[in-house]
Amino acid sequence: MALDVSRLEIVQYPNPVLRTVARPIDLIDDTVRAVAARMFELMQESEGAGLAAPQVGLAWRMFVCRADDNHPERVFVNPGTPVLDGELDLRSEGCLSLPGLTVDVRRPIDATMTCRDLDGRSMTVTATGLMARIWQHEHDHLNGVLIIDKMTPIDRIANRRLLKELEAAGRP
Repeated sequence: MALDVSRLEIVQYPNPVLRTVARPIDLIDDTVRAVAARMFELMQESEGAGLAAPQVGLAWRMFVCRADDNHPERVFVNPGTPVLDGELDLRSEGCLSLPGLTVDVRRPIDATMTCRDLDGRSMTVTATGLMARIWQHEHDHLNGVLIIDKMTPIDRIANRRLLKELEAAGRP
């Protein structure tokens, strides 16, 4: 059955695909390119800075991102584990699959990633600051890791009600 890319939407916690370890994309074809384009649409409509394929219900190792006008839109297909460096920075993060939730997350300020682009070319890119944080956040999604996994006990208590509401809304 063919994938209807136009029907892709952002899935919300506790959808099980968000906890799935995504599988590599074997062939970068027109469907993969169409999914990436749809992901950019959804990300922009939601005013996000990044979106991983599991967040649209696909257990694929791919994410898209764009932080601001200084950073172009970029697609990461089959990204490797990021090489992280630099001091740790504590910043508040949100997630399009966890609407209304923000969590303070400590992450290294520098990241280098190797991946493929939509033409299948291998590339290695480096970022610092916000863009490095976005890459790390989206890469976490490819491994089934959510920002709620990085909550402190105090964050967990502060967000208990919102998490229960999201869980209740996600039950069949």
